[in-house]
Amino acid sequence: MDVYEAVTSRRAVRGFTDRPIPKEALERVLSAAAWAPSASNLQPWRAYVLTGAPLAELKKRAGERIAAGDPWDEPEYEQYPPALKSPYRERRSAFGEQRYGALGVPREDVEARQRATSANWDCFGAPAALFCYIDRDLGPAQWADVGMYLQTVMLLLRTEGLHSCAQMAWAKYRKTVAEVLSPPDALILFCGMSIGFEDVTVGYTRTGRAPLDETVTFVDGY
Repeated sequence: MDVYEAVTSRRAVRGFTDRPIPKEALERVLSAAAWAPSASNLQPWRAYVLTGAPLAELKKRAGERIAAGDPWDEPEYEQYPPALKSPYRERRSAFGEQRYGALGVPREDVEARQRATSANWDCFGAPAALFCYIDRDLGPAQWADVGMYLQTVMLLLRTEGLHSCAQMAWAKYRKTVAEVLSPPDALILFCGMSIGFEDVTVGYTRTGRAPLDETVTFVDGY
């Protein structure tokens, strides 16, 4: 698989089989992903990978919180601006319509949407999950570095025949994640990432992308 194919075939998969992932594949991916760029080579990411019983325990604890109606943990960072302006507001709205439309869930069915959202904390059935932290003393540039690291991980997973779904949703249950992982207090949970082999029986609609001229300006010098 070349780089172009890895990029265009990567998407947020929200349905995985329980087929085990060879540990050697994850080690290959994460060893190579360490070469992702970071300013002054700070390498600000700290990743934890869960499989087997530890992941099952995390899913169980998260499921218990959902069932009990526990409120989400207070945020440690802002996922979206309170007033999302155009065109980002329209893109987010279109994503929601496509996402729930693929599941056959109408906008007015709040309960069904909540059930679909809760699948995040079961990792959509995936047998492996990565949790990515960053030191709370670092700044926006280092958060950007973490994003480049995570993209590198996701592209390398495609070369192993694996899919993924990056999930800021796990930050909402960060205390439950911390109960299982015991990360240092100096770290903030940025996101989780479900990893596995796609369950092709789960329907989806792939979200589109803005036309090139909406996001790129060529200042030609040819």
